[in-house]
Amino acid sequence: MIEVIDTIDGARRRCSELRREGRTIGFVPTMGALHDGHLSLIERARADNDTVVVSIFVNPAQYDDPADLAAYPRTLRADLEAAQRAGADLAITPTENAIYPDGYRYKVTETELSRVLEGAHRAGHFDGVLTVVLKLLNIIRPRRAYFGEKDWQQLALVRGMVAALFVDSEIVACPIVREPDGLAMSSRNVNLTPEQRALAPKLHEVLSSGATTDEMAARLAAAGFGVDYVERRDGRVLAAVRLGKVRLIDNVAV
Repeated sequence: MIEVIDTIDGARRRCSELRREGRTIGFVPTMGALHDGHLSLIERARADNDTVVVSIFVNPAQYDDPADLAAYPRTLRADLEAAQRAGADLAITPTENAIYPDGYRYKVTETELSRVLEGAHRAGHFDGVLTVVLKLLNIIRPRRAYFGEKDWQQLALVRGMVAALFVDSEIVACPIVREPDGLAMSSRNVNLTPEQRALAPKLHEVLSSGATTDEMAARLAAAGFGVDYVERRDGRVLAAVRLGKVRLIDNVAV
């Protein structure tokens, strides 16, 4: 049975015990609403480590839109069952007050990469992401932490933060998990209407076409997407689009 701890002190004590026993800890940070993409991270952590720790915390600090935060699915019971099936040993489920006893007065800010792409469209988003990730890494102190490549910019920023702040955890990147029609798995996909869901795989199709970024953006707009950006960076094509109120991101290797 998966062990569940909802306090910071309890999580720190339990993870310290595991390290004293000589057990390696693999950590998968999540906001819940787990899908097969999350479960693939847990399975990878299970293969690499003695103990797998999952966090489930919907992080308000990374949202600039209260409605978007309110719409995020909360499915804790189902998440715990899924995490256990995938191989997790311990779930950490802290409250907002436990994570931010300071009221989010202290935060991690990166001044270059966090200001473009997603950062240009979501003010303060990466401050919230980096701050909560650093807090969780400090609480758990894992040997390895696992992040999906779908959030490519987030992955790059977390890696940079860990290196810059001398955090003693390895950041492991895991491949994007897709639906059979090519749509990258995301907790937001459940908010798509049937018509939007039918159109959504077009994003991956266009990004994989080999066209220029301007051509891709034009094709996506013509298909009915609201296009925030399509850009080449770090050997990948990265894009963010909107279907109604749902925002989708994806990337493919060039």
